[in-house]
Amino acid sequence: MKVTVVGAGNVGATCADVLAHREIANEIVLLDIKPGFAEGKALDIWQTAPINLYDSRTVGSTNDYAATANSDVVVITSGLPRKPGMSRDDLIATNAGIVKSVTENIVKYSPDAIIVIVSNPLDVMTYCAFLAAKVDCKKVFGMAGILDTARYRAFIASELNCSPKDIQAVLMGGHGDTMVPLPRYTTVGGIPVTELISEEKLKSIVDRTKTGGGEIVNLLGTSAWYAPGAAAAQMVEAIVRDQKRIFPVCALLNGEYGMKDIYLGVPVKLGKNGIEEIIELKLNDSEKALLESSATSVKEVMGVLDSMNLF
Repeated sequence: MKVTVVGAGNVGATCADVLAHREIANEIVLLDIKPGFAEGKALDIWQTAPINLYDSRTVGSTNDYAATANSDVVVITSGLPRKPGMSRDDLIATNAGIVKSVTENIVKYSPDAIIVIVSNPLDVMTYCAFLAAKVDCKKVFGMAGILDTARYRAFIASELNCSPKDIQAVLMGGHGDTMVPLPRYTTVGGIPVTELISEEKLKSIVDRTKTGGGEIVNLLGTSAWYAPGAAAAQMVEAIVRDQKRIFPVCALLNGEYGMKDIYLGVPVKLGKNGIEEIIELKLNDSEKALLESSATSVKEVMGVLDSMNLF
């Protein structure tokens, strides 16, 4: 089993490190455009194998896509990270060109690979990769919902002073300020969260979740990487091990939730074939309105990509 991570920056290197430590693939290729960068990161990760006792081999490559040939899964993290004062949408002009080029090269050497997008702005970059890959949409999707729900669950765990292991949640919509956490589908040890946290406090947690990425950007001066990298690795694990996990994933909708031709975060079943099923929840009127508002925002950014005439 072979997994490639394109982009050896903080997110990509973290993803590769988690994949290696959990022995999710026999070979993990880390690729970057900066000379020696991926090679150095991969070597550093490999040298932890005798300490942490795993066998997954990490190798690095500078812009040589031949090294990625016959990958089963490819994670694309390439692109500029967010800086303070910068929205994800500000990144589109530069990152769209990068994601397009990377995707085309990946498909050239691994035509059957499942592609997971992490680059921002996430929803539109996933759409960009789909247009570039020219493969079944079930094999091109984005990582956002797992990260967003992780933040949401972490905040709830802090508020309740309980284990995050016991918290399950669903989050839908775009990756950004218009995301749609669903308290009605959030449980703590099987107990509805609405029975444990006041409506006012829960709203505060939801609002913090929506701006969770920006909070870290303001603190660090750059985007988060531990949680995003681990979230991408969890998706790869579900695919490689055919776990049939139910995760919120940025997927192309073709009639689900009454929407078409839009990449949006929805719950899916993730397995060896990629997205094996899109799960349609019975949303109430308020939840539908929030999802539609989020979709409108995502469509606007997708329109910016279309206007660039890259395809």
